[in-house]
Amino acid sequence: MASIQKDIPIAASAAAVWDAVRDFGAVHTRLAPGFVVDTRLDGDVRIVSFANGSIVREHLVDSNDERRRLVYAIKNERITQHSASMQIVPDGEARCRVIWITDVLPHEIAPYIEQQMELGARTMQDTLGRLRA
Repeated sequence: MASIQKDIPIAASAAAVWDAVRDFGAVHTRLAPGFVVDTRLDGDVRIVSFANGSIVREHLVDSNDERRRLVYAIKNERITQHSASMQIVPDGEARCRVIWITDVLPHEIAPYIEQQMELGARTMQDTLGRLRA
């Protein structure tokens, strides 16, 4: 299984960043606007529409306020296994890091996932870096 990790430094507090990350239905407005163009909730599933035209159903696995960690999974015709987590780690009072890890199969899709995560990470860094508190 391919495992992809992004360690994203953010110029905002861990509390402010976690508040945006944990808002499961607001990826398109609070986390990665432009990269994600729409998010709709269907129970514990968010339907995410990306700027490149892809649409995926991400199942909420866990959201842990104490650990500031969100876990979601995808399964569709192209992806047989996809599990991802985002954890917010303080790095001083006004900075933090988003640790984003995705494990995916088949291996052949890993370069595409890596590319999309890189674009998403840059968007999150810009968006979350504008947060206050």
